[in-house]
Amino acid sequence: MWKALDIETWIAGRRSDLDRVKGSVSEIIGRVRAEGDDALIDLTKKFDGIDLAEIAVSDEEREAAYDQVDAELVESLVQAEVRISRFHELQRGRDLWLQEMEPGITLGVKTTPLSRVGAYVPGGRAAYPSTALMCTIPAVVAGVREICCCTPPPINPITLVALDIAGVDEIYRVGGAQAIAAMAIGTDTIPRVEKIVGPGNVFVTAAKMLLRDEVEIDFPAGPSEIAVLADSTANPRFIAADILAQAEHDPSAACVLVTTDAALADAVGDEVKRMVAGADRREIIEKALDHSGYIVAGDLDEAVATVNGIAPEHLSVQVADPLGILTRFRSAGSIFVGPYAAVACGDYASGTNHVLPTAGYARLYSGLDVNHFCRRSTVQVITQEGLSAIGDVVETIADAEGLHAHAESVRVRRRG
Repeated sequence: MWKALDIETWIAGRRSDLDRVKGSVSEIIGRVRAEGDDALIDLTKKFDGIDLAEIAVSDEEREAAYDQVDAELVESLVQAEVRISRFHELQRGRDLWLQEMEPGITLGVKTTPLSRVGAYVPGGRAAYPSTALMCTIPAVVAGVREICCCTPPPINPITLVALDIAGVDEIYRVGGAQAIAAMAIGTDTIPRVEKIVGPGNVFVTAAKMLLRDEVEIDFPAGPSEIAVLADSTANPRFIAADILAQAEHDPSAACVLVTTDAALADAVGDEVKRMVAGADRREIIEKALDHSGYIVAGDLDEAVATVNGIAPEHLSVQVADPLGILTRFRSAGSIFVGPYAAVACGDYASGTNHVLPTAGYARLYSGLDVNHFCRRSTVQVITQEGLSAIGDVVETIADAEGLHAHAESVRVRRRG
C-alpha cells in the first residue's frame, strides 16, 4: 500500500484514458444535439436511474433546501463564500486602463466579463458544495451576467444551498457528458453558454475536450492528486493526514511524497497504515493508495526538480525553509506552504480556488480564477502627432511585406 515509486511510471498512470470513452461520449453529444431535452431525460434515466419531471430546479426548491441543511453548515458556507470572494476580488483587473506611451500614442486594455457561463458540479460519491462555490464565485466577481450550473440528480440540498449562496442564476439536474453537451450546444431548457468550468469524471472531461470548437473550457480536471515535498524536519502525521485527505476523494486519486529523508518516508508509511485502519472512506482510500507512494531524492535540488516534473494539482511544501524555495516551483496548481497549511484549507475556506488542473496539466494551465471569465481587448488612441511618430515604421514594414494598402492607410492620413 505504501511503496517506493518509479516517477515516470507514476506520472504515466495519472493520465486519463480519454480515448477509451471518446466514442460513447461522441454518441451522447450527438443525441443531445439531435434530441435536446428528450435526450437529457432519457440519458438521466439510463445513467442515474431517475425519471426527470423537470430539468430545471425551481426557486421553491432552492428555498426548501435551507430547511434541510443544518444551520451551522449554512453559516460555514456563508463564511467560506466571504473568504473566497475576498481573495478573488483581488484578482479583478481594471475595467479599462490607458497609458500614454509617448506623445500622441496612448495604449491600454479593456476587460469585459463573459455574458453567460456554465459550471459543472460533480455528484455521485459525495456532495460537493465547496466545488459549487469555487466554480461560480469567480464568475460572480468577474461580473458575468448569467451563470448556470448542471449537477447530477438527485441534487443534495447542501449543493443547492451553496449554489444559492454563491448567486447562481439557474440550476439544472443533469450530469455527465450530457450536461456538458447541453450547456455547450443548448436545448429548449438550457440555453447555451460561452464557457464551461468545473471538474468531473473521465466522461465529463472527454465531453469538454470534444466540444472545445463550440464552447470555451477551463482545463482538463480529473481525479484529485497531491505531491508533498518534505525533509527531515517534517511531521509524518501531518503528511499522512494530507495524503489520506486527497485519497478519500476517489479511487483514482494519486498521492506522492517526495523527500530527501528515507526515514521520513518510512514514518509516513507507518502513519498512513494506522490512519487508514480507522478511516470512514477506507475502501476508496485503499484503492487510491494502490497507486500512491514515495520518492527519495538525493538532495533538495533533485526533490524540487522532481516536483516540477510531476506538475501536481496540489503541492504541499513541508521543509525547514519553505519560503526559501517557493520561487523555484514552476508547475503546480496550488501551493501550500509550511506544516500548518493543510490542503483541506484551500479546499474549503482559505479563499483560494480548488478547481485546478490535474494529471500534469499544471504545466499548461492555471487554476480557476477571475480571469477565466473575462475577455481582454487592447486599446489604442493615436493622435496626428502619434501617427507622425510611427508612420515611417508602419509604412516601411508594410511595404516590405507587400501589403501596400496597409501602408497607404497610413500615408493617406499623413497627407491630410
